Amino acid sequence: MNTVTLTEVGKSFGRTDALADVSLALAPGITGLLGPNGAGKTTMLRIMATALAADRGTVRVLGADPATPSGRTEVRRHLGYVPQETGFPRGFTAFSFIDYMAILKEWSDPTRRHAEVRRVVDLVGLTDVAPKRIAALSGGQRRRVVLAQALLGEPDLLVLDEPTTGLDPAQRGRLRDVLGRAGESATVLISTHQTADVAALCERVVVLDGGRILFDGTVVDLVRQADGRVWLAQERHPAARHAWRTGTGRVRNVGDPPADVDLIEPDLEDAYLLLVGEAGSDPELEAVS
Repeated sequence: MNTVTLTEVGKSFGRTDALADVSLALAPGITGLLGPNGAGKTTMLRIMATALAADRGTVRVLGADPATPSGRTEVRRHLGYVPQETGFPRGFTAFSFIDYMAILKEWSDPTRRHAEVRRVVDLVGLTDVAPKRIAALSGGQRRRVVLAQALLGEPDLLVLDEPTTGLDPAQRGRLRDVLGRAGESATVLISTHQTADVAALCERVVVLDGGRILFDGTVVDLVRQADGRVWLAQERHPAARHAWRTGTGRVRNVGDPPADVDLIEPDLEDAYLLLVGEAGSDPELEAVS
């Protein structure tokens, strides 16, 4: 059963289509959402999270219609949302902010609510700093505060916009474990620029550009599209769409290889760069803000 269904959903800002009649269905599991800046990713996530209304099309989230007040309320009871940017009320500690969010999510019993707040604080590794004011926390710690509130109550739908921003490798590894466990029963959508996170966590990936879906399928199938198009050489090749010198001193070239080159296995980043680069050559697929 689908948790989220978008049917020809569009959203415009002035004359610019942030989403151009997108159709997408999400079921339990973890889906990665990739795309360049201005592709429409945040707009899509905000519509799913009931923070923004679509201009056209049909949106169904957890069986409810977020276009109605009762539908929005029902969705928010079962939603965990990490927006791209978050403001914090002045003077709150990490614990008190998450507790406040739990109150907004209708956790009325203080004993049960505080136990749940402690659970999610521990999940994201903030137990030692929970009593500290948010203003005194690092950027990565503040990001984990936002992640913790999204995990309250083990929601059926997690919508996460750049959740690993500001996290170090160890923290990202811990978050992958948390989200991997959540995805066993919930629907998790992760918008990120970190292709490594998508490769590590997601079976399915959606690539969005210019408000349109360029690819929707398995990570394996997207990577397969780059087979035979990545090679190592001593120099950057003119046929390469992207090239960079690696730690070995050799140059990784991504594009249309000449004959007799040292082809290597592509990864998700290679496939993504090829897909978005080729779509970008189409004047009808211009990125939007």
